[in-house]
Amino acid sequence: MELDLIRRLSQPADTKVILCVLDGLGGMPGLRGRTELEEANTRNLDRLVAEGSIGRTLPVGFGITPGSGPGHMALFGYDPLVYEIGRGALESTGIGFEIGPDDITARGNLCSLDGAGLITDRRAGRLPTAQTEAICAQLQTITLPGVQTFVQAVQDQRFILVLRGPGLSDQIAETDPQREGVTPIVCAATAPEGDHTAALVREWVTKATSMLAGQERANGVLLRGWSGRPNVPPFPELWKLRAAAVTVYPMYRGVARLVGMDVVDGGHNLDEQIAAIRAHWDQYDFFFLHYKYTDSAGEDGDFQRKSDAIEAFDRAVPDILALGPDVLVVTGDHSTPSAMAAHSFHAVPIVVWGKDVRRDHLSHFNEVAAREGELGQFPAKEVLPIAFGHAGRLAKFGA
Repeated sequence: MELDLIRRLSQPADTKVILCVLDGLGGMPGLRGRTELEEANTRNLDRLVAEGSIGRTLPVGFGITPGSGPGHMALFGYDPLVYEIGRGALESTGIGFEIGPDDITARGNLCSLDGAGLITDRRAGRLPTAQTEAICAQLQTITLPGVQTFVQAVQDQRFILVLRGPGLSDQIAETDPQREGVTPIVCAATAPEGDHTAALVREWVTKATSMLAGQERANGVLLRGWSGRPNVPPFPELWKLRAAAVTVYPMYRGVARLVGMDVVDGGHNLDEQIAAIRAHWDQYDFFFLHYKYTDSAGEDGDFQRKSDAIEAFDRAVPDILALGPDVLVVTGDHSTPSAMAAHSFHAVPIVVWGKDVRRDHLSHFNEVAAREGELGQFPAKEVLPIAFGHAGRLAKFGA
């Protein structure tokens, strides 16, 4: 749905909607020829399907593998091809860094390099956050001519790099090849206006790599998602409601903040996230709950851990229903099959449960059932129009 139409049709209502995003939910057959969802015991998610409607979403388009930013922007109702936000802006905003008009920012990974400069581990063994903070304090001492630099830890091996100064451009290439066994990419301009900035980034990477060279792991840096300060129509104004995000990982706080949601402290685990929603139930009409562990297990290629993470979420579904939502949506921002150990272009299962939902004949929450469901296959940017339509938050179109 186009944003102008959303503005016209959205209307206040006395209903509550919860959107649960299981990051990287979709999978591919692995153990015994079944996906992680098929392998998992999901009796509570199955109940939602039996009482609701199931289908599949396409985060961006056929054959296109999305990052987490585009995947979430689509779920929030924004066309990810129009509102493209770099990972740097998401991570920076997620840790509360205020991006200025002269800033460009990237999300960084501390990585491990061998003696030949090849990447042996893109995540440096998922380095503990405290160690990343200490390394970022070292990297903060790097200086570049004519610009200020800011290096701050995010979580685990992740950090942000911000360059501040006149004439900077985000039209530069990422240095992260997003695979191992190769060297980091040398930053280059993707448009003429990026030449100066690319040279600065090359200088920073050279100095950072030299500074970290003596370490056994976390002796390299990878940068991706260059972005300036984005301009996005505010979510609460579009939908005429009060919206809150309850997340554990900073990046997802970032994407929620960028679209204008309030961010509620989600604690450190799913139980604490649900408790936070309960504590703020009367203050908001819409809650976005993000669950990371399906994605991290998929990226690690760990089929069983991803299946276990799905089961852990399933056990929490009764507590989510006990909050009393009028409409509950469970889906993912993209697929991360453990068989691929990476994001993929595959469609993502979705279930919509609640008020005025047209039931189909299915009773399992997995990829096979999703192919047959009432909802069919549709762009992820239509998820919230479907949810808010069921919640009575969209007026009739036309006479």
